[in-house]
Amino acid sequence: MPPSSDEGGPVTPAGPTTWLRGVATVARLTFTEARRRRILAAALLLGGAFVVLFGIGLYFMGRDIRTHAPPAQQALFLNLLTLTALYAANFLIVMTSVLVTVDTLAGEIGSGVIETLCTKPVPRAVVALGKWLGCWLILALYAFVLCGGVLVVARVVGGTTPPGAGRGLALILLEGTVLLTLAVVGGTRLSSLANGVTVFGLYGLAFVGGWMEQIGTMAGNATARYIGIGASLLVPSESLWQLAAYHMQPAIARDVQIGPFLTASVPSPAMVVWALGYVLVALLVALRLFHTRDL
Repeated sequence: MPPSSDEGGPVTPAGPTTWLRGVATVARLTFTEARRRRILAAALLLGGAFVVLFGIGLYFMGRDIRTHAPPAQQALFLNLLTLTALYAANFLIVMTSVLVTVDTLAGEIGSGVIETLCTKPVPRAVVALGKWLGCWLILALYAFVLCGGVLVVARVVGGTTPPGAGRGLALILLEGTVLLTLAVVGGTRLSSLANGVTVFGLYGLAFVGGWMEQIGTMAGNATARYIGIGASLLVPSESLWQLAAYHMQPAIARDVQIGPFLTASVPSPAMVVWALGYVLVALLVALRLFHTRDL
């Protein structure tokens, strides 16, 4: 017998094209809802203010650097200032990835809005994937505007561009994607508040673990190093930033290990593969949990 809907009528199984259209529709609605609630506008406005502030600071500090620092050190100082701005931008991207996503499923489940979609002949997987994609598009736009703005200001005002900037920005976006996906997973079972606390807690765990790995390597403490590696495998966010910072530093800074972004233990490129697989598995878990959720 053909499958039936809740109203008792037959339901035609959705093909790949129908699924893709459904995912695109839910993603568009999610993006539109973020615009309506002015989440995207607020994030872009604050991001723009940050870029302007960085430009002003870089102008005055760059003027002093060119006046007092030897020519050989000027590029290092300017690169350090740019990396500092990108580190702050990375934190803002992490915050945005969680805050935009933390309520997208949990809030709508709690308010009952999600039932409107799920009572229609739309598979739950389409709803969850569409929500994830809509939030990811917001994240990608924000990361592009924020990091792109920092790089443009660094080029125009400071006359510098970090080496490997494209690779570094891709890693920053992947870091945000990891945390965004974790927020989607949590949203299938937890309230918005509990979900936010959990994801930020996991991010904090990864941050501490990443520094434990670096300090343990420098101190020759294998236990601290392995604990840090374990935390990075559990949540690979901090490792992705450390790998991004490594690629965006000049070769001399990496070789002599100077500056606050030194990497005594450079994350393996395999961490990128791990993070991509991590996102895929987490998304599949989210689909399964949402499918079995009692609405």
